Amino acid sequence: MKEKISVLGVPMWLGQTRYGTNLGPNAIRSLGLLESLASVCKDVDDRGNVGVGSVRRDQPKNSKNLRSIVAGSRKLAARVSEIVANKRFPLVLGGDHSIAIGTLAGIARHYNRLGVIWFDAHADINTDETTPSGNIHGMPLAASMGFGQKDLVSIGGYVEKVKAENIVMIGIRDIDPGEAELIRSHDIKVYTMQDVRKMGIQKVMIETIEYLSSRCDGIHLSFDLDGMDPLIAPGVGTPVADGMSFSDSMTAMRMLADADVITSVEIVELNPILDREEKTTMVAILMICTLLGGSENTIAWPKTLQPAELVL
Repeated sequence: MKEKISVLGVPMWLGQTRYGTNLGPNAIRSLGLLESLASVCKDVDDRGNVGVGSVRRDQPKNSKNLRSIVAGSRKLAARVSEIVANKRFPLVLGGDHSIAIGTLAGIARHYNRLGVIWFDAHADINTDETTPSGNIHGMPLAASMGFGQKDLVSIGGYVEKVKAENIVMIGIRDIDPGEAELIRSHDIKVYTMQDVRKMGIQKVMIETIEYLSSRCDGIHLSFDLDGMDPLIAPGVGTPVADGMSFSDSMTAMRMLADADVITSVEIVELNPILDREEKTTMVAILMICTLLGGSENTIAWPKTLQPAELVL
């Protein structure tokens, strides 16, 4: 369990094309996140939301809404850095995955060798030169490594927030050609969904924890809800079939909690407009609380949804 948690929302949707991820932070709060966190941590501080842009400006075409995302990322980096400097655990609520650019910029300056677990259906390691869509939510990991559009790469006033050898991707099953080349050329450790099924989630997590713990002085978890199967987490904008099961996702969070290695976390891509009976929102809360040392019994479940309904 973490001693001091600071919750920070980032209502960003401009990193992709579907309105609604900006509603994610308050949706998670409204279903009892803070009440649930209070049962696993005595000191929970809600820092509100970072003010980010909301108007689409689709140029340049290979980095859509660049100015708004850069401005929001700079604000987020400063807020997250302040949380870490005050010896508190940052819990960042997205927003689309472009927010990871600001989150990592704020966190990495406080570590010499920050590790990153990228739980996602997508690699998110495109650059402005390789992107097929121009959506910046597909670029945050590349930008954080120092590759891509210069304004994204330099958020926080420095470059290379995380090194390739300190990254582990889990649950990946949708990789663009340019991403595959960057992963291959930098030998990034990837566990695809095929690997998860073949090896089992326990072995994947044991190897991940051992690998990063041996080389890093902090580990950030970037948890994209579309890493889970769409039947479990339907409220996401870019669902990919055959994803992580509820059971495997819970096992992964429990193992990270038991290992006590995670020093910061963000949960992204919740779109309440696309959700079904608030199912994805409650899954998000359950994953967060499990990661932080709680259990199903510590969740403030609404009467309309109980944990048994989440299991397939």
